[in-house]
Amino acid sequence: MDQRPDLSEFLRSRRARLKPQDVGLPEYGRHRRVPGLRREELAQLAGVSLAYYTRLEQGHGQNVSAEILEAIAGALRLDATERSHLADLARPRARRRRYVNRPEQVRPELLGLLGAMEGVPAYVLGRRLDVLAWNPMAAAVFGDFGALPAEERNLARLVFLDPAARDLYADWQCRACEMVSGLRLYAGRHPDDPRLSALVGELSVKNEEFRQLWAAHTVADKAHGRKSLHHPLAGELHLAFETLLLPDSPEQCLVTFHAEPGSASADALRMLASWAAGTGDGRAAAASEAPAR
Repeated sequence: MDQRPDLSEFLRSRRARLKPQDVGLPEYGRHRRVPGLRREELAQLAGVSLAYYTRLEQGHGQNVSAEILEAIAGALRLDATERSHLADLARPRARRRRYVNRPEQVRPELLGLLGAMEGVPAYVLGRRLDVLAWNPMAAAVFGDFGALPAEERNLARLVFLDPAARDLYADWQCRACEMVSGLRLYAGRHPDDPRLSALVGELSVKNEEFRQLWAAHTVADKAHGRKSLHHPLAGELHLAFETLLLPDSPEQCLVTFHAEPGSASADALRMLASWAAGTGDGRAAAASEAPAR
């Protein structure tokens, strides 16, 4: 992916969401020709010349210093995740992280941990939100990943292209935004990943909502929170989730889900655990047959 358009569009989208009163500037006149701050207002806040900022917003960020990037990030009121993403987009090509197309492996010990997490839905995600491994409870709650072709075991693809996912997630719109935000972050770090380009292209062609969310350039790194589900067997489920990064595999993370003790959702998970125990061998599964990613 060419990151110059992404840098340009990201800066414009962050500038458009700010109003003069948000940053302590007077608003002259009731009608403004552009949404949000003007370029000259942003340049003034960041302490750079209008010509310099204009070049940066046009995608020419190859030689921008870390200090100027930080000043612009502060003027745009970027959070920590957005600041990191801006740095990735502005990084010169020669200093970008080199993408290596090699298969992702899940350690046997991690598979053993997944299998031992009885009653706790859990899965391992890799690049581009690919589902690399899962335990029986994850399959019982979110669907049988093993029944899918290896190339379709991707959370973003499932959320946008599988009608069952739209029925499952009570907060589908929030879930969809999380998926796109995660892909945007990954795209900033690995713009040369051909499988990412193929995934984004497929989702853009097949789903209008994805196309609109992708164009918004929203980035977020939601490591924990809550999800509400309409499960076809268990009914309403309200689950908390935690995302745990793996120190020795930085592109992989373990995601776990649990219900509040004594709640109806906890009872429903126990029912699903009994159901899962009667339909499988109780072991965690890994996408070992997946092609190189």
